[in-house]
This record gives sequence, structure tokens and C-alpha cells, in this order.
Amino acid sequence: MRCRSPSQRNLIHRYQDYRTRRFLAHERTWSKSLPGWRTRSRRRTLVVALALTFTFMFAVSVLCAFGVSRAPLLWLPACLAFFPLWTTLQIVSGRRGDAPEAVLDEFEIAQRDSARSIGLTVTQNLMMIPVIYLILGAVLTEGADENMAYAGGLMTLVMLLVGGCTPAMILGWTQPDPLPED
Repeated sequence: MRCRSPSQRNLIHRYQDYRTRRFLAHERTWSKSLPGWRTRSRRRTLVVALALTFTFMFAVSVLCAFGVSRAPLLWLPACLAFFPLWTTLQIVSGRRGDAPEAVLDEFEIAQRDSARSIGLTVTQNLMMIPVIYLILGAVLTEGADENMAYAGGLMTLVMLLVGGCTPAMILGWTQPDPLPED
């Protein structure tokens, strides 16, 4: 149902309009960046590198669970790898995983929504790992293990990052190569 006048538009519609304008401005700024990384094989390399980064982050959280004193320092290189990889994937895939509906066609909306649905399922299932770890750990240690709490927090963060990045990773993996420009 369409609103009759701009004054009848509610907060959600105004926010969607703002998101669309902001998305289009960012797209104009970044659309020509990193042209060599826009191929399917390069995007897949970024997706694999992100998956390896998440695996490393989870390994760091497990090391923290076992009380390895210097393990938290390994989180820094993981973040130093994650942020540029994630930013690059977002740029070369055109941020289609979080694009507003107004800038996508019907096929792209269906792809985005499917990828988001998978991302939510991944998040829900992976979150069971830190939940079970924290519940069992609290019972076994009677809540007295600081390493357990820190490791559980890192595990939770990793699982949320994986779930949040999954839609862009799926779309980056499955998008065809861009059409050559005339």
C-alpha cells in the first residue's frame, strides 16, 4: 500500500529512503574500485580467506578456554585479517547482501533474501556452540572460571560474525563475473 503524501509516510519509509540514498551514494563512490577483484574467482578467494579467518578466531577462543595466557593476543592478527577481507568482499560484491530493496530487481531481491535466510539459520545453529559451552562450563566450574567466560564471549562473537557475513559470502561466491563494459 502506497502512502498518499510525504507527510503520511512513517518513520520506516523515511529510513528506507535514507538507506537507499546512502547506498546509492556509496555505490557511486566504490563501484569502480578494485576492478581486478570483481571476478568470481577472486571473490571466492576472499570468501575462503574469510572462512579461514573465522576458523582462526574460533581456534583462538578455544585456546582461551584452555587458559593459554597469550592466546588473547592472537585476536589482534585475526582482526587485522578480518576487517580488510570483509571490506574488500563488500566492495567487490556491490554490498548486495544488505542492499535496500529499492536498488535491486526482483531476482536480486530473491537472491538476497535467500542468502539472508541462510545467514539467520547459520547464526542460530552456530550460536548453540557457545551457549552449550557456557552452560556446561558454568555447571562444571560453578561459574568460577574467568577463562571460560572470556572464551565464551569470543566464541559468541565469532559465531555472530560468521552469521552476519554469510549472506555476503554466499552472494560473493555465487554471483557471476561482471559483464565487460563497452
